[in-house]
Amino acid sequence: MTSADGDSASGVLHRPDPETARERVGAAIDRGAMITVFGRCTVEYEGRAASTLGPGDRLVVLKPDGTALVHTDEGQKPVNWQPPGCTHEATLADGEFRIVSRRTAPDERLVVAFEQVEQVSTFDVTDRHDLALTGTEEDLRQRILDDPDLVEAGFRPLAIERETPAGAVDIYGEDREGATVVVELKRKRVGPDAVGQLSRYVETLDRELHADAEIRGFLVAPSVTERARGLLAEKGLEFVSLGPPE
Repeated sequence: MTSADGDSASGVLHRPDPETARERVGAAIDRGAMITVFGRCTVEYEGRAASTLGPGDRLVVLKPDGTALVHTDEGQKPVNWQPPGCTHEATLADGEFRIVSRRTAPDERLVVAFEQVEQVSTFDVTDRHDLALTGTEEDLRQRILDDPDLVEAGFRPLAIERETPAGAVDIYGEDREGATVVVELKRKRVGPDAVGQLSRYVETLDRELHADAEIRGFLVAPSVTERARGLLAEKGLEFVSLGPPE
């Protein structure tokens, strides 16, 4: 099996084995990174039509907004692509590393199966849409304390850094109906890890408070990955798109 080598700081792997490629790409998808993978692969598309590309050397680009692009060595346009809003997954099947990009409306699926991966590169990027990220989580917290309705109309903060067995809650409060509210703050785009952290706070307080207590969890960040958004929905948690002040 080929071992991976490269610069972990820059997020580059050269000739990784399938499992290493899957781990690196999967982690980058979760945190909303820009990803490029170059190698010999086949490409299958199912949706409004169907198409198959046989084995060839291709460059695959996955963007944080859900875009997927497959480029060959010719032309400026991708030979296959998926638009923003798709969800990406890194898998192993039959010993091959695969990238699966799905769209739900309409139902479409793009599968890139690699016979050999030459290079994986991942980049944590921001652009002018993320200028608010120059602020800190403390700046974001103060912004909410100054205007609690940014979380939800009628939200009333009661404490900051409220200690629980699962850790300190960023902002603890109540909604207009008196239900307990837990707010987890992040200054940049977040993935499933942040959802798990918020869920642990909610579950811990659910055990601590009386049986009839209603506990709501809010994740506040500039944006979330599609996988994180799905986990929020599964766990009954809520998301507010908000960043630190510029």
